[in-house]
Amino acid sequence: MKILFLGDVVGRAGRKAVTEMLPRLREEWRLDFVVVNGENATGGMGLSGSHAKLLLEAGADCVTLGDHAFDQKDMLQFIESEPRLIRPLNYAKGAPGRGHRVFQDRRGRKVLVTQVLGQVFMKRAFDDPFSAVDEVLRTHPLGGAVQAALVDIHCEATSEKMGMGHYCDGRASVVVGTHTHVPTSDAQILPGGTAFQSDAGMCGDYLSVIGMDKAEPMRRFVTGMPKARFTPALGDATLSGLYVETDDKTGQATAVHMVRQGGRLAQAGP
Repeated sequence: MKILFLGDVVGRAGRKAVTEMLPRLREEWRLDFVVVNGENATGGMGLSGSHAKLLLEAGADCVTLGDHAFDQKDMLQFIESEPRLIRPLNYAKGAPGRGHRVFQDRRGRKVLVTQVLGQVFMKRAFDDPFSAVDEVLRTHPLGGAVQAALVDIHCEATSEKMGMGHYCDGRASVVVGTHTHVPTSDAQILPGGTAFQSDAGMCGDYLSVIGMDKAEPMRRFVTGMPKARFTPALGDATLSGLYVETDDKTGQATAVHMVRQGGRLAQAGP
């Protein structure tokens, strides 16, 4: 199975990159399943229902969220009617939506997608992500209940993301980090057959401060005082993510490649 994961979509520039490039990549790379993190697609904070539809219509089979899952208030209701959206598994127990789901690709193969929020350096303490993921993976074994399984670990610390990769090694096809918006260069297949990257990076304008227009973040760094709201940068965006090929019988990864398409960054792909 050929799987593409795209990192955090940031603002209008990120949405534009996804809608313009993803349909072509689906065809050229013969992708079977696409997951997009839409965490910051609406104004850099959260995801609206209309923008969720845009990402799905562009070719995403599933959209994951993150700690800003419900910053756009219409998402509280929209997520209940759209099963292709996945919010964090270890979010508040009364939160709407689902933290995992089994999807089917166009050939009927089953793909588990789940997301958890990390605890290290995060603004609020979420439930233990490791025990939450453990329960889901135990009930959806690779090569049995599902042909592939993807874990989106949304957190600040690369150490926690790497810990999750090793924790899931051999039980998930892919463990990929999101949230910090900067692609790491550690894409690899772990000993148990799990494809891993600490952070997939963002789909956004990299002539920025993690996707935001430079002016206000720089002012705050230099003076320590805020003056205005952060706004997403609007330049040409780079589509950043991870491409993985898996074995249908075992669910293990057989190939992994970093993805960078368009924009300012050096180009990469399968």
